[in-house]
Amino acid sequence: MVDIAIAEGATAIAHGATGKGNDQVRFELNAAALTPDIKVIAPWRLEEFRNQFPGRAEMIAYAEKHDIPVTASAAKPYSMDRNLLHISYESGVLEDPWFDPSAPENKGMFLLSNAPEDAPDEAEYLELEFEAGNCVALNGEQLSPLQVMEKLNELGGKHGIGRVDMVENRFVGMKSRGVYETPGGTILFTAHRKMESITMDREVMNLRDSLITRYATLVYNGFWFAPERVALQALVHESQKNVSGTVRVKLYKGNIIGAGVKSPVSLYNPDIATMEADPTQAYDQGDATGFIRLNALRLKVNAGVAQNHK
Repeated sequence: MVDIAIAEGATAIAHGATGKGNDQVRFELNAAALTPDIKVIAPWRLEEFRNQFPGRAEMIAYAEKHDIPVTASAAKPYSMDRNLLHISYESGVLEDPWFDPSAPENKGMFLLSNAPEDAPDEAEYLELEFEAGNCVALNGEQLSPLQVMEKLNELGGKHGIGRVDMVENRFVGMKSRGVYETPGGTILFTAHRKMESITMDREVMNLRDSLITRYATLVYNGFWFAPERVALQALVHESQKNVSGTVRVKLYKGNIIGAGVKSPVSLYNPDIATMEADPTQAYDQGDATGFIRLNALRLKVNAGVAQNHK
């Protein structure tokens, strides 16, 4: 949007986000990072607009009166946002956290996925091939990132995978309830973590995982183009260099079940990990005695002090 605004010589951009949500923050923070001089028009934050349309009901009625095609209606009183990754549903009947979107009478809300109880009774196996952290093939077929997501959404939706009902904490200070469908992303996430489990160094994984909440918060709050997010991305990119190989998963009624993983750069060594005789002699079990004794030292000191002060 910013690129087109610059190309067209526009002095302002506009969005339809409400003044209560996170989207307004994301749109405007990212616009500021990309083109600091452009003006942002947000009708929902203009008093004149809010006086005419104080809520969603008035907007729906206006759209119906003027034959404006919108997905929300009196029969479907909730909002829906869709992109390549997922669909999110908010507002309307979903503002009541006791409302059950998974109930049989509400099945019509979901567009990407079957209910798990309506998914096929037979499991389906899927093999995902990764190169440097990116999924590049499904069941042996080379695919583009877009094709991967489209195919995984289709397969995940078929098996009732990726539905989430949650109350989240918006950046603007309030809690909100949202229902999500992310079938492809859920499969990709699960398979990717399994691929990392045999290819990523333990301490690199610990460091990366310690930054997950920070990274997610930056993205959630709209700081995608902020320098700290870019810096974190460099670490993530470095951590993915050897995340290559194949993951096999089984899809069944809302579940993603691990069914195998292999990699040409696997750090898992069965000769060392075996409970049988180690043919490599790389690990001497006797070394564990001193290792445990040293790690227990501070615990013994603490226990002794606690006993003396009872």
